[in-house]
Amino acid sequence: MCRLLAVQANDAVEVAPWMDAFSSACRDSKEFQGHGWGVAWRDEEGWRHHRSVEPIWESAFTIPPTRLALIHARSAFRNEGIVVENNMPFVNDDFAFAFNGELRGVRLSAPGETGAARLDHLLRRFVASGEGDIHASLERLDAVVTRRTEYVRALNLIVSDGQDVLMHSRYSEDPAYFTLHHAALADVQDTRIACSERIRLTEFEPHWAGLANGATLRLEGAASCSS
Repeated sequence: MCRLLAVQANDAVEVAPWMDAFSSACRDSKEFQGHGWGVAWRDEEGWRHHRSVEPIWESAFTIPPTRLALIHARSAFRNEGIVVENNMPFVNDDFAFAFNGELRGVRLSAPGETGAARLDHLLRRFVASGEGDIHASLERLDAVVTRRTEYVRALNLIVSDGQDVLMHSRYSEDPAYFTLHHAALADVQDTRIACSERIRLTEFEPHWAGLANGATLRLEGAASCSS
């Protein structure tokens, strides 16, 4: 299954150290994460986007300093559909979307070449009909998917409207692998991080908190982050 990382700060920060740590975790993962990767980051004009079919740990691409970045390393289901168009994050207007998981026997009516693309379409539709409430829309998507899927191995999402970053997690097995984690670093531009792994930098390790199974969370600053 894929791996996810989001970095958010009040002002532009260096994302490269976090990407390096994330890349190493992807390389060493118990499941292969080398079917490509992608990143969406914000600058003064909106989202910027880079995607590649090379493994993330072999990439020489450097993300410029930014206040918000969403990174996805892909593990393609059954080693199929390995084309750059299927790499997340998906970016539509101001909405960026990344998914990690597996749904078996799913019955969802939505356009898209992949299951992730159909989830992205449904979520954006729910956000539009819910007057922009991403938190409620993630919970609605979870309810719909759970009701229309025979087995939810995992449904993990990190999304952003360009301002806020929200994460959602649901899984039915292997919590050590599927739990999403979050941390807040008050002394580094109030940086907030969400990740599939408890990554660390050479000089320190964040105080990570695991997102509860079935929960939805908006990343907040250190003063508001509970452990």
